[in-house]
Amino acid sequence: MTRLSVNINKIATLRNARGGNIPDVVKAAIDCERFGAQGITVHPRPDERHIRYHDVHELKAVVKTEFNIEGYPNKQFMDLVCSIKPQQVTLVPDPPGVLTSNAGWDTIKNEAFLKEVIAEFKKHGIRTSVFIETDAAMIEHVAETGADRVELYTESYAHDFPAGKEKAIKPFVDAALVANRVGLGLNAGHDLSLENLQYFAENIPGLLEVSIGHALISDALYFGLENTIQMYLRQLGKGY
Repeated sequence: MTRLSVNINKIATLRNARGGNIPDVVKAAIDCERFGAQGITVHPRPDERHIRYHDVHELKAVVKTEFNIEGYPNKQFMDLVCSIKPQQVTLVPDPPGVLTSNAGWDTIKNEAFLKEVIAEFKKHGIRTSVFIETDAAMIEHVAETGADRVELYTESYAHDFPAGKEKAIKPFVDAALVANRVGLGLNAGHDLSLENLQYFAENIPGLLEVSIGHALISDALYFGLENTIQMYLRQLGKGY
């Protein structure tokens, strides 16, 4: 069954817009789990414009399901992750000023770098996932880095879904089959929503986890956080 990990970056964005501690990021994570989320995802960036590094330390003490930390593996990020020891780290090739993750790794060009980084995380017993697009060669090279999983970057699927869901999902089905063949676990994330999640989950073979933040937190403004999480779980066939 596909697990739902809730990315709480947008909770932190709202808090930071006003200062203080409202909304409380730690309480939000506790509530997400209480309402049925099977994981919490954060993506700290160097400018700390949403999740701050001290948030990650505080969250480590309260997250009871699965803690997933995303980010570009510079020294500061690696030191943080190795000190926290989350269940999973997701490596994303973000340049410093990017607004949101907008590309997967070139795993051929960066194979040596990723091998080094992943080896360090695995010394600490941390499962590693590589943010990737649907190119088969790039996925095959992830297997050469020692990573455990890939996370499929699903922006193009979400963008193309309204015009034709079968065409939109085909590259992701093909990518999933490659990942399955080379022994990589399969995650997915970016712009998945109540409109497109169920079809994606039903058609991607071996999908282990989806990480959803922006759409889910936005929906919670209308439906409430508890109800929204249960709505997303229903899209994944959880029976809530």
